[in-house]
Amino acid sequence: MADTDGLIDARDFGTSAPAASGLSGGFHVKGAHGQDWGLRNRLSRIFRPDTGRTVMLAFDHGYFVGPMAGLERLDTGIAPLVPAADAIMMTRGALRTSIPPTTDAGIVLRASGGPSILRELSDEHIALDIEDALRLNAAALAIQVFIGGEHESRSVANLAALVDAGQRHGVAVLGVTAVGKDMVRDARYFRLATRISAEMGAHVVKTYYVEDGFETVTASCPVPIIVAGGKKLPELDALTMAYRSIQEGAAGVDMGRNIFQSESPAAMLAAVRGVVHDGLKPAEAYELFKETAAGATGNAES
Repeated sequence: MADTDGLIDARDFGTSAPAASGLSGGFHVKGAHGQDWGLRNRLSRIFRPDTGRTVMLAFDHGYFVGPMAGLERLDTGIAPLVPAADAIMMTRGALRTSIPPTTDAGIVLRASGGPSILRELSDEHIALDIEDALRLNAAALAIQVFIGGEHESRSVANLAALVDAGQRHGVAVLGVTAVGKDMVRDARYFRLATRISAEMGAHVVKTYYVEDGFETVTASCPVPIIVAGGKKLPELDALTMAYRSIQEGAAGVDMGRNIFQSESPAAMLAAVRGVVHDGLKPAEAYELFKETAAGATGNAES
C-alpha cells in the first residue's frame, strides 16, 4: 500500500500556460495526438474541428430513473433537437428506437448500468458489448466512475476494461465522474476523480463545474473535460455556468435537464451553442434564447 503520510498538495497547475509544444500534434482534441486514425476520426464527430469544442445533448437518464420530466417521449421530445447538437449521449435502446439514422451527431452510448434509482447506484457493471457499439457506429462509450463510492474499485476496473475494448476497435471512452450525495463537490475532489479517469485511459472526462478552482481541474486533466449540466437551473444561470466552464478550460458541455426541461428546449440548445462555439457571454446568450423562444412561439401560433 502506498505511503500517504506527508503528501504535499499540488500547487502549480500552470493554468495560464497552453499545452506544451508538440503535445497536441496539430490535432484539435487534447491528449489524442498519439491515437489511431479511427479513434481520432470518432473524436472529430464529437468535437468540432474548427473550435475544438462540443455541445453534447444527454438523455440517457432513463437507464436508471425511467421516464423523467422532458423524457416522456424520446421520439417527439428529443429527436427534433438532435440536428442542433454536436453529439448525443444516450442508451443503445433509445438510439435504436427513437433517433433517426440520418443524424450527423456523434453517437455516445451509455455503456454502464445495473442498479435503478431505488438501489445503490455505484453497483454498476459494463452493460454494452463493444461489437454492438460498432454496429451502432458509436463515436464513444460513456461509463460512470464512482471515486469515493461504495463500489469505487469495480467502477475503475469497468473503465479500464472498456478502454481496452475501445482501444482495440478505435472507439473513444468517456469517463463520467459520479458524485454521491455525501461527497464534497470541490475542486480537490474533481481533480482526483478526473485525473484517475484520464490516467486509466479515458479519452474524455465529464465532470461538474465548481466556482472555486475549476481551472485547476481542467489544467491537471490531460484529456478534454466536458461539463455536466446537472440539475435544472434557470436559463441564465445555466448559460452562465456553461460560459464560465469554457472560460476556465472546459472543451464543451454535456447538458440534459437544462435543455430538455427548459421552457423552450430548442432555444436553449441554440443559446448554449452560442456560448460554446461563438463566444457569446451569458447575457448575450440569454437574449438569443428569449428571441428564439419567442420566434418559435410565434410560428406555432400562426
